[in-house]
Amino acid sequence: MHLDTQLSQTNQPRTLIRNAALILTMDPTIGAGELGFIEEADLLLVGDKIAAVGKHLREDAGQIVDATGKIVMPGFVDVHNHLWQSLIRGCQADQDLIGWLETCVYPLANPAITPSEMEIYAGVRLSTLDLVMTGVTTVVDWSHSFSPAFVRGNIRALEESGLRFVFAYRGNAHPGVIDDIKRVQKDLIEPHPRASLQVASHPGASSRLLPHLQAMSSLATELSVKLHVHLLENIAQRQDDAIKGLVLANATGPDLLGAHAIHLLDEEITLLGQRDVRVAHNPLSNMRLASGIIRLPALHQAGVKVGLGLDGGTNDTSDMFNTMRVAVGLQRATSLQASVFPTVSEVLRMATLGGAEVLDMAACIGSLTPGKQADVLILDPGRANFAPRLNWINQLVFNGQPANVDWVFVDGQPLKAGGRVVGVDPAPIIEATEVAARRIKEALHIP
Repeated sequence: MHLDTQLSQTNQPRTLIRNAALILTMDPTIGAGELGFIEEADLLLVGDKIAAVGKHLREDAGQIVDATGKIVMPGFVDVHNHLWQSLIRGCQADQDLIGWLETCVYPLANPAITPSEMEIYAGVRLSTLDLVMTGVTTVVDWSHSFSPAFVRGNIRALEESGLRFVFAYRGNAHPGVIDDIKRVQKDLIEPHPRASLQVASHPGASSRLLPHLQAMSSLATELSVKLHVHLLENIAQRQDDAIKGLVLANATGPDLLGAHAIHLLDEEITLLGQRDVRVAHNPLSNMRLASGIIRLPALHQAGVKVGLGLDGGTNDTSDMFNTMRVAVGLQRATSLQASVFPTVSEVLRMATLGGAEVLDMAACIGSLTPGKQADVLILDPGRANFAPRLNWINQLVFNGQPANVDWVFVDGQPLKAGGRVVGVDPAPIIEATEVAARRIKEALHIP
């Protein structure tokens, strides 16, 4: 039985995205080229699933979205972010990673300064609106988890966003923290159909870092989730012996996600590839914090799966288009080769199906394959920054902007329609973050 026929028998809501000028399925088995593109075609959503993609689909859907002249593609997958950091946007723009952390992040661990549950809720909710505007449908939110209230405000904002999300809970060896991570998974994550958990830590082999890393690695294994670490982001972190610590913690495998992974040695890159460790590349943040340039071609040659991340308050924009073109441009600028990895097609894949593969979610998201979750973007290329049509795949990377994102669907539900976020008034959220940011600025004595 055809999937469309199977789904239609359930009387679920149906949306037909009709007459798209170009559909990028990211599935070469149902379209042309490595990105699986189909011109002048339709996409049918039934319930929370993609039911069919092709030409001249039936028009008996409950909702019809006219995509004439537009591009349809899977939603972007952001594999590393810190959504609460909207509250410290612009903080210490002249500092590298170490200075920025010491001034803008670490002091917030002080209970007298830690943002409240409502402040964190507002900051994360603001970031989720920003993500929707740029076309992100799945986000991994690496939370500093400064307190149980912080965690709960964070997760509540993610739940209300409508996004598919992974909550990465930064923990340590303290029994109370470990118990809370288990409680959060059972009570807040598992009941939510679009939520999943990761355990987060900082890698190192010293007596200060290793016990916490080992505890979090063991907990991740116990809970059957990924361990998500910041891996050699700044050159000074070489002294932490991060790879040695991960090996000692028995953490180097497909359930390890390393963010940044900039200052790796050749043999460490080989190890990551051999053990199927995953990497999150955050090029805009890496530039802002003077962290360096990832060795993407070497990681690719070693077989390491790499996705793209927006990385919180040091990215300064939730713009996946900008992230894609910088990921391409940095490698070309340093290699003096226009053909170096990633190419335009490869970076588009990294931002969608590649990110899903990094998260082991490619069976349900990342491409417009019938049967997968209906996480879909409709882009309007008929704007001054994008038109005229010459090569739309190239233009997606080099000309695209969040303003071109016309519709965003997650599980078949529109979060953005006709260029506007659905069902949310941003004004009260923005006001709440203004109040919280003023308090934080005063507490941190930031001029």
